[in-house]
Amino acid sequence: MTTASSSPQAHKPTSPGGRPSALPLAKSSHPAGPPVDPDSQAETEHETPELNVLLLGSVDGRHLLRTLARAALWPRRRFHFYVLENNLEAVARHILIFSLALEDPEKMGLQERSETFLEVWGNALLRPPVAAFVRAQAGRLAHLVPEPDRLAEQLPWLSLGALKFRERDALEAVFRFWAGGEKGPEAFPMSRLWDSRLRQYLGSRYDARHGVSDWDLHMKLHDRGARVIHTREFRRWRDTGVAFELRDSSAYHVPNRTLASGRLLSHRGERVAARGYWGDIATGPFVAFGIEADDETLLRTSNGQPVKTACEITEHNVAELFREMAAWGHPRAAEGDPEQVQGGAEGSSEPAPAPEPFTVHFLSLDSAHTLHHKSCYMGQFQLLYVACGMVHLLSAELGACVAPGGRLIVELAQFLVDLRQEQLQAFSSRVGELAQAAGFAPQLGGKPSDTFARFYKAGDSAPGHEDPAVESGTPPPEVLAPPLEATDPPSEDRTQPLESGNPPSEPLKLTSESQASLLEASVPPTGSQAPKSENQTVPPETKYPIPDI
Repeated sequence: MTTASSSPQAHKPTSPGGRPSALPLAKSSHPAGPPVDPDSQAETEHETPELNVLLLGSVDGRHLLRTLARAALWPRRRFHFYVLENNLEAVARHILIFSLALEDPEKMGLQERSETFLEVWGNALLRPPVAAFVRAQAGRLAHLVPEPDRLAEQLPWLSLGALKFRERDALEAVFRFWAGGEKGPEAFPMSRLWDSRLRQYLGSRYDARHGVSDWDLHMKLHDRGARVIHTREFRRWRDTGVAFELRDSSAYHVPNRTLASGRLLSHRGERVAARGYWGDIATGPFVAFGIEADDETLLRTSNGQPVKTACEITEHNVAELFREMAAWGHPRAAEGDPEQVQGGAEGSSEPAPAPEPFTVHFLSLDSAHTLHHKSCYMGQFQLLYVACGMVHLLSAELGACVAPGGRLIVELAQFLVDLRQEQLQAFSSRVGELAQAAGFAPQLGGKPSDTFARFYKAGDSAPGHEDPAVESGTPPPEVLAPPLEATDPPSEDRTQPLESGNPPSEPLKLTSESQASLLEASVPPTGSQAPKSENQTVPPETKYPIPDI
């Protein structure tokens, strides 16, 4: 069975491996300064400035969730996130993860929500209760996607208006596959697909795979700042695809269909649509939420060894993220502005309805090169985020969509273990060249970061013409350091778009694309490199404490 998808890059998967920490985008678009007291922001709806953010290849929504969770610390704004992916499976994962994050707390408690998120987001195999949740949510979404009125009523934060009709049909097909439209484990034999990918990736080193995983962990990931990842948890993920084992290991046996993706493959001289797994098998999802923490006690060491593992830190950070979302995002998303609701209740029996504080707009898969042709996008965005697998799309035309004085954040390849140090440096240099050609200048004054490159829109950013949400007409102040975000791995997060396709015969014997697409503009691939998710990692050095809710 096939699901439509664009031809994704090797580093643009639906799995979260190899991607850096979640980034609070509201902070990255605001000059450095002290947090703002939310009670002092008594603006009415028409006075609240808007923050328009364009994200290319963010894959799993971790940056959006972190932004909403931390938004109360910064001047109040109405958020509009414009998300552009290169495959519809990634769009579907965005929607599923947001639906989970905004689930009614009375239906699903904080711990259950956090654990469900971790398993769906980072595990190749699920427990039966989590798989049942995915099927139920996917079935609901499959019915909502083709009905715009019901979709707007039940998911007011979601906008699919920019998708083409054929993309909506394909998105519905993805949800129907997740909902169990094709019965039986053979519809998506994840364990076999994982082992096939691993064999193809390691080649003659497969029999020594434990030694290879130990080398990649100790000589690469640990040296690049991920020292809290424990050998046992990393080896388990490399062998089985299960990163977060929150219950007995025997409980994980249901394939995680959200990691599947479709791809056109050549079989016996013909192009065949197939489904399979081409996500991350090298870095893992630990980097995204598991190597940084606002609570410094989680990063303590004893006799030179970390006291907590990456899994334990990830559990803590995700629980804190959802706690902040429940305290801030859910009430406003469900009930509107609390101040307006309170005012309405005092003055009349019916509280005045307030608009949603954020909207996620999904753009057409092939629209990166055409956005500048539409006047509604010209100079529209105060912040542009580009994942490392989408850097080739950075151009002067795309830069024209950023408002004067706007910011650009580019995810670097720090946690792609198949890249040597000189390749990482070459990629960073190439990112700087592309950003400069697109009309951006480096943002100076902050701590250097190996995980994100930051720029601002140079040139015509005169003080009088700046968007209110950018609040700074001169070259942006110092680099906005992202608060600790358990790095959403390099993943996604952090893996390539699951380009999947199991040809009729020998399903996964096709070469996995290496990171050539990531370095296509800068460095040649190193060898057999498994697709990794886009790696962006939040600089561990820069953190600020999570406020007590």
